[in-house]
Parts: sequence; C-alpha cells; structure tokens
Amino acid sequence: MNNLLKRVIVAGGGGFIGRALCGALLAGGYQVVVLTRGPSRNPTASPDGLQPVFVNWDGRTTSDWGHLADGAFALVNLAGENIAQGRWTPKRKQAISESRVLPGLAMLQAASEASVRPEVYVQASAVGFYGDTGAEVVDESFPPGRGFLSRVCLDVEASTREMEAMGVRRVVVRTGLVLGRGGGALQKMIMPFELFLGGPFGNGRQGFPWIHLDDVTGAIVFLLENPEASGPYNLTAPEGVSNLEFCRHLGRALSRPCWLAVPPAALRLMFGEMAEELFLTGCRAAPRRLMDMGYAFRRPGLAEALAALFPRTRPANSN
Repeated sequence: MNNLLKRVIVAGGGGFIGRALCGALLAGGYQVVVLTRGPSRNPTASPDGLQPVFVNWDGRTTSDWGHLADGAFALVNLAGENIAQGRWTPKRKQAISESRVLPGLAMLQAASEASVRPEVYVQASAVGFYGDTGAEVVDESFPPGRGFLSRVCLDVEASTREMEAMGVRRVVVRTGLVLGRGGGALQKMIMPFELFLGGPFGNGRQGFPWIHLDDVTGAIVFLLENPEASGPYNLTAPEGVSNLEFCRHLGRALSRPCWLAVPPAALRLMFGEMAEELFLTGCRAAPRRLMDMGYAFRRPGLAEALAALFPRTRPANSN
C-alpha cells in the first residue's frame, strides 16, 4: 500500500520529538496530521515538499479532529508537559499526569467511534517506569518502580490499554534522555559545560539511559511499520552509561572539562522532590525487544552520537 494513502495523526507533533517524527513520516510519504495546543511550528518538509496539516485542540477531547481517525493508519500520542519545568507541587504533578493521560483517552475515544479503526496506536511513556534500579540492567520484562514518575508512566500506559480490545495494535515506547539539537534536556546540560562548570549529579554512578533523536524517530517508524510490534519497547541506545560517564563524553565533545560535581544537597534545595527522581537516581534500561526485532541503531555509541551533534568542536585531549 502506498504510504501516501496512509494517514498518521500525531498528538504533540509540535514538540521536540514530535517535529522530528513528523519530518521522518513526511519523508516516508505519509499524510501527517499534527494535533497541537501551541503555535504551529512546521517540521522539515519532505523532499517532495509535503507538509503536515495542523489542527489545534484542547488536549482532552476529539473536537475538530476525531473524524480524521476514521480510516487512519496510525495514532501517535507524544503529548505531555515538560516534567522538568518547575518544582513538583501537587498542582504541577496533577498537570503533568493529566497532560499525558487525557490526550490518550481522547485518542481512545476517537478510535472507538471510527467506522474503520486505525491499524496501530503508539503511546509515549518513559524509562522512569522502572524507577531507581541502581547499576542493574533492566529490560521490558521488569516491573514498575516506585515514585511519582513510575506512577505517571503506569497511569499513562494503562489509560489506553483498551485499544488492544478494539483490535488496534498498541505499541508503548519508554524513552530515555533524547539527544538532539534545538530542544530537549541536552540543551540545558550544555550551558554549565560552556561555562567550564560541567560535571555529574551527585556521585554520578546512577544509570543514565540515552538515545539520539535520529533513533527515536527511526525506532517509532520501524515499530509503526512492523506488524509484529506490540507492547512496551525501551527507546534507549545499546551502550548504557552512568551519569558520570555521560558527562565525561559530553565534556570531550565540547572540549570542556568534567570536574564540578553538583552536590545532592544543592540539587534538593533547588528542585525539591524532582531532584531525587530526575538527577540523583536512574536506571540502565536496555532496548532488548527493539534489538530482538532487528532494529539497526543509527547512533548506537555515545561518543559517535555526540560527535554527530557537535561536529565542529575539536575533541579535548583525553589523556
């Protein structure tokens, strides 16, 4: 079937990952509909000049777009507020959870009301599902951890499970830290290094699961197009590193030292509860199911991934 006849509806398509994914889908010849609550920011057009269709929505209902799910090839839910934007007050935690669960429920409703239901649904989650696992390598068979992020991931994943009962193939992508220019957490990590103040969080031994943006988009398209793909998949690179190892690689890529560790007490003072789950703990989530299905990573190693992002920077002498 020609991809030009396949419509993909992307919630959160105006965000950092969403823009890149929409660009990849357009390049593959898909029709792309972007559901966005903010200003429309066009992803890169396809070589043929194809552009997405933008539809503003409230993130909660099927108003103005639900009919487009009828006969669509896929629904993709990437919607969600930035978890690192502001302290985790009770109000903020509720907003983080609702911004992920409610869009999924809206997509569930759109699929249920379609006379021809979508073939596949992709639900964004995160490796925060596993909580703090120390140095242990975890894969998709591991149970959820404890803490706020684990609960959010559990709620998000459970909210659209009914898709499977409708006969819609459902894929859940548990994503690690996404490395890319123009957005994401990496942009915030660069500044201290540019000021010669870069270093790990705490002792730096916590797992730091990462993935290049090219592999996020590549893996999602791969899972969309593979009819055997269903259930949870860790979107992380095969090369697992600690926070300290990541910071050392980043320092080399930027020709900056990695020496000034941020004390846990300072992180707790600045970020409160968020410090424990985002900075001082971590996991080594491995992409076992993705590799078992034969996905070929474009940027499997951290040094290579950072070199691709900072090609004009001469690496510092590692001796």
